Amino acid sequence: MHDVRQYNQPMTHTRDRKSLWAINLGLGINVLLAAVKTTFGILGHSPALLAEGINSTSDVAYYVVASIFMRLANKPADTEHPYGHRQLESIASVVVGAFVVATAVAVFWDAVDKMWDLLDGRLTSLGAHPFALWVALATVAIKIYLFFYVRKLGKETRNPVVDALAYDHRNDIFSASAASLGIFLSQHGLPWGDPLAGALVALLILRTGIFILRESSVELMDAVPSKELALQIANLLKNVPGVQQLEELQAHRFGPHLVVNLTIGINGSLTVKQGDKIATEAESLIYDSIPNMRHIHVHYHPADKSRKNMSIDEILAETRKHIAEHEHYFE
Repeated sequence: MHDVRQYNQPMTHTRDRKSLWAINLGLGINVLLAAVKTTFGILGHSPALLAEGINSTSDVAYYVVASIFMRLANKPADTEHPYGHRQLESIASVVVGAFVVATAVAVFWDAVDKMWDLLDGRLTSLGAHPFALWVALATVAIKIYLFFYVRKLGKETRNPVVDALAYDHRNDIFSASAASLGIFLSQHGLPWGDPLAGALVALLILRTGIFILRESSVELMDAVPSKELALQIANLLKNVPGVQQLEELQAHRFGPHLVVNLTIGINGSLTVKQGDKIATEAESLIYDSIPNMRHIHVHYHPADKSRKNMSIDEILAETRKHIAEHEHYFE
C-alpha cells in the first residue's frame, strides 16, 4: 500500500509560528487595552468603557488558554493519538467561544443594573470624562487593524483558533464603536446612553460567542465531508483506471487534517493483488491532490450495478445510512 508516513509528520513550523504570533499579538495588545479601558472606565465614570475593559480582561484570559492549547496541539502523534493532537485547536476554539459568551452575560447584567439605578434615581451621571471617548475611539482603530491582519493569518494557517480570534477582533470593532457612541451621548446630557451602549456591547459579544461555538462544534462533530470535497474526490477517482464507481465516502477532521474512508466498486473478476493496486493508485492521487490529507483508507469490492451512476447526494446518503446501521448503544 501507499507509504503514508510522509503525511503523518507534524505541520510545518511556519504555520505554528503564525498561529502563535496571532495569539501573542492579541494577548499583548489586550493586556494594554484592558488596563487602560478599565482604569478610565472607573475613573471616568463610563459604564460603556468599563464594559469594554471587562471584555478585554476576558480576552486576556482566553488568549492565555488558546496559547496553551496551541502548544499542546503541536505535539506529534503517539500510540493513543495516531493522527496527532490537532483536534485540540477546535477544542481551544470552543473554549474561546465559551469565554466570550460568559463575558457577554456579565457585561449585559452590569449594564442593565446601572440603567435600572438611573431610572430609579439611585444613580446619577455627570457624563463620562472626555478622555474616555478618545480611549474608545483608539480601541476601534487598533481592532480594525488587528481584524484584517489576524483574518489574513487565519486564511494562511486554516487554524480555527486564529479564525475565532479574528472574529473576536471584529466583534470588538462594533462593541468599541457602540461604547464610543454611548460615551458621546452621556457627555451631552443623556446619561442613559452610556449604560445602554454597554448593553448593546454585550449583545454583540454574545452574538460572536455563539457563532464561534457553532463553527467549532461543527468541526468537532465531524461535519465533513462537504459536498464540494465529495465532488472533488469523485472527480479524482474518475482518473484512476479500474475504479468503476464510488459507493461510500466518509471523512473526519483532525484540526486542519482530514482522514478519509472510501468504498469503491471494481471489476469482480480481478485478483486481490490487482484490486490492491487500484486502491493504492486512488490513495496516491488523493494524497497528491488534496492538501492536509492525513490518512486515506480505500475499501474495494465487486461493483454493484444497482449503485452505478449514483449522484454525490446519493453517495453521502448511503454513507449516513451505513453508519446508522452499525451504531451500537450501551445501556
